[in-house]
Amino acid sequence: MGGLNSMKNLKNELQNLIFGNESKGRSKSFKKFQLYLRRNEKASSVSSKEKYFKKEEAIYLSEFITKEDFWFESEISSDNYLTEGAEQKVYRLDDQYVIKLNDAIFYESWSDYFNSLLIHNYFFPSTEYELLGFRKINEELHSVVKQRFITSTEMADLKLVELFLSHNHFERTRNNDYFNKEIGLIFEDLHDENVISNNGILYFIDTVFYLTPEFYQS
Repeated sequence: MGGLNSMKNLKNELQNLIFGNESKGRSKSFKKFQLYLRRNEKASSVSSKEKYFKKEEAIYLSEFITKEDFWFESEISSDNYLTEGAEQKVYRLDDQYVIKLNDAIFYESWSDYFNSLLIHNYFFPSTEYELLGFRKINEELHSVVKQRFITSTEMADLKLVELFLSHNHFERTRNNDYFNKEIGLIFEDLHDENVISNNGILYFIDTVFYLTPEFYQS
């Protein structure tokens, strides 16, 4: 996340990433589905502030997944199970990568989830996500993403995490949550399982970003 000399330029780049129509590399698939949801949000009969908005999103997102033939049909063996949290299950794919099944429970909408992953890939290309597809588990929609497997050689020092983020204009608000007021970006849940230290290098592997109203201002 280095090179944040100009918060205004960074904010412009992130706004282009979120509101633009194109993306590069492994973020292309995320952008395709984010764009689809953004275009359909205006036509939706349910406001994004209403309780059932995310369920409606999942319905027409599923229709688009079928149209794009993007359901993940490959077997995921329980022998490759590694761990899970409130939002996802993690499986070993091979010696270099893991796959993660995520139901976007931490987000009010699937659009917010895609925005968060687009921002992660922008800031942390060494642990970028690649969207492999979607599948339904107990009738609930899950994304299937691929990510580089990082081995921990020592416990991540959360004081170093705070120092790093402070240098990049993210102020700790409480516990392991941060806020960049110049950009209007919340960065949450940075405990020592979501930040891996390998030979003194920090790797951010499970990130949660939220856009605030300030992000939408020029």
